[in-house]
Amino acid sequence: MHLTHLQLVDFRSYPALELILPPGVVTFVGANGQGKTNLLEAVGYVATLGSHRVSGDAPLIRDGAERAVIRSRVVRGDRAALAEIEIVAGRANKVRLNRRQLPRPRDLLGLLSIVLFAPEDLAMVKGDPGERRRFLDELLVARTPRLAGVIADYERVVRQRTALLRARGDLRTLDSWDDALARHGAELLAARLALVEELRPRVTAAYAAIAGSGAGSGDEEKATESVGVEYRGGVVPPTSADRDAIAEALLAELATLRPREVERGMTLVGPHRDDLALAIGGRPARGYASHGESWSLALALRLASFELLTADDRQPVLLLDDVFAELDAHRRRRLAELVAPAEQVLITAAVGADVPAELGGPRFAVHRGEVVGVE
Repeated sequence: MHLTHLQLVDFRSYPALELILPPGVVTFVGANGQGKTNLLEAVGYVATLGSHRVSGDAPLIRDGAERAVIRSRVVRGDRAALAEIEIVAGRANKVRLNRRQLPRPRDLLGLLSIVLFAPEDLAMVKGDPGERRRFLDELLVARTPRLAGVIADYERVVRQRTALLRARGDLRTLDSWDDALARHGAELLAARLALVEELRPRVTAAYAAIAGSGAGSGDEEKATESVGVEYRGGVVPPTSADRDAIAEALLAELATLRPREVERGMTLVGPHRDDLALAIGGRPARGYASHGESWSLALALRLASFELLTADDRQPVLLLDDVFAELDAHRRRRLAELVAPAEQVLITAAVGADVPAELGGPRFAVHRGEVVGVE
């Protein structure tokens, strides 16, 4: 799978841009603030219908414009598809596939698979549980697009149930909301548990590959230290993925905590409160891991995602957004070796020399919203 064309109209800093992209490695070089990340953000939007930088769509529209448009041609095997996304602030986006408007924007999910490496990835290790839940759910949707609907339904139930608790409305209706939360929550939780079981050995192997000999000394990681990846849920054993059992457990916990929920005006039960526990050498990565260890673990999570999607025959496009500047020479070299075999790798860098020589291919200079081929 790879992109052959990317066209932007009033997206971020680009009034108009059209790029022809070959398979293999493509690097965009330019100083900070020139628009490099905007290119990868647009590609990511085609894959996920969201940005890795902002939560809403309004910042994606160029100042003074009413809408932004992303067009991309995606090739998989001998098939090509044209995706067109029109982003309008405050209104529903319009999405077309091969010139035909789709009933719902999320029907586009699954056309393009990506794995994005970005400086923000450090938050998966050092940040709040919400960052790790987001990582799991985005990977779930990338593998099984229909789960986007399950997640949306679950989040809607939590919002409406919480609003009822805060308003101290007719609490007799909580039973029906509990049933809906348990039903959607059980499907989401079962999917997360199964995903973590598949991720665990791949994260361990990827961490060892990234943090092998030469990764550093002193407070840097020891390659022999074990990596722990465990799902921490409030109501289910991490080994259980039985949806009916999970739903029953959720309902039981909701009944137990209802007085506390009413008192606090919050939904205290469900996968929206769970976490992915990451450890290195038996200690929690958050709060204990060094900077180098944290980066190695973040990279390992992304590499494990790439392996899973590849095993699903999705062959994702890899996006490396100014990552090499964050890494020491060893990690740069190891990451380059691990991603080089991908069908397509799109890289941004402020300094071209930061990109290891193993990653050849054409380079483009990015300056004030213009992209010019230089090699």
